[in-house]
Amino acid sequence: MSGTGNCGKCGICLSVCPVYAVLKEEQNSPRARVQLIKAYKNKKLPSSPLLKELIAKCLMCGSCAANCPSGVDHYSQFMEMRSQLIEKHGDRLEIRGLVYLLAKEQRLRLAMGAARMGQAVVPSAFQKKYRLGNIPVKNYPKLNKKPFRAEVPEEIPPISQERGTVLYFTGCGTNYIFGETGHAALKILSRLGYRVLIPQKQTCCSIPMLFHGGVEEARENIIANIECLQHENACAVLVDCPTCGSALRDEFPAMMRKYGLDDAVAEQIAAKTQDMTAFIADHLDQLTFRQEDAEPARVGYHLPCHLKNAAGSSEAILRQIPTIDYVQLANSGDCCGGGGTFFYEYPELSGQIAAAKIASIRESGAQIWLTDCPVCRINLAGQLAEEDGIAMMHPLSLLAGLLDELDKQVL
Repeated sequence: MSGTGNCGKCGICLSVCPVYAVLKEEQNSPRARVQLIKAYKNKKLPSSPLLKELIAKCLMCGSCAANCPSGVDHYSQFMEMRSQLIEKHGDRLEIRGLVYLLAKEQRLRLAMGAARMGQAVVPSAFQKKYRLGNIPVKNYPKLNKKPFRAEVPEEIPPISQERGTVLYFTGCGTNYIFGETGHAALKILSRLGYRVLIPQKQTCCSIPMLFHGGVEEARENIIANIECLQHENACAVLVDCPTCGSALRDEFPAMMRKYGLDDAVAEQIAAKTQDMTAFIADHLDQLTFRQEDAEPARVGYHLPCHLKNAAGSSEAILRQIPTIDYVQLANSGDCCGGGGTFFYEYPELSGQIAAAKIASIRESGAQIWLTDCPVCRINLAGQLAEEDGIAMMHPLSLLAGLLDELDKQVL
């Protein structure tokens, strides 16, 4: 991948940019951002709040870089520029607060505990009336009663013949919001014969901080995570969140090199990092699924950008399960408009991007909508109506629920 100098201004990136698809404005296209960054670096364009806004109005989906014939690394260029401009012009108070919380696990844990209490006491009338970003407050998921990592032991043995050891990087989404995803992962891995190690000192993967200029905070988190993910005997480091996966594979080694630190261990972790569903797909023939008497549920799938543009897709595994009616959505790989905090910072634009996805799943007749990314899940589920009758979940939860009941162990 290369820098801004290689941009040929061909415009292919415009055809795959979800922001440009809605706004149809050149200044809000990847091509324009590349040229703005180039002018800024060549000291032909001064720093300004307007420049910061134009660079920030990006979902960081990576589609432009994945489709660029000139090999421009839009993702890294945009990330670096965002950081520089936030340092010069600041960021919204609530976003700075988020970076502050994510920088220390103890802070985040206390904040999420307070938020869970808030969910219990805030009147339902308020939750129905007000929105956070483009999502009604009532549609936000209920937080875990306890962090997932506090519910499970650090080491979980297999319940069948042992075949190896894996490390599980749970991410913030599973740890604080979607604990059922973690329990599903443990059920499947244990059935497959893997000993699962869940490092208790792991913390945020760093991507949200890097998106918002928290480079120093991200560096500290990355170093801490590298230390706790060192394990010579582990055959894989598994993630259930695509964004966490991209951090471990790309940002961990890059950050170590940026600061002149030894990147050998980071590279080892990156080489072992796999998406959980893809890992399980390689062992699917070793799992036995229940034979349902009832008509199989119709299932749709949303492919997160960080899987599409980096690690692959969970669709292959869904096609192999005979007990579901998998329906291919025409726009399953289109960005949902979530983009970390994008749905909060640009609610109207995010909603416009998501609208086609919502229409597609409604037209499909699916009762279940799957996605691997916690932010995509929050964003899309938050815009469904109760009368839609569509349950949204991680593919792991569906798979675990379809397993036969050879064992009664609950993880």
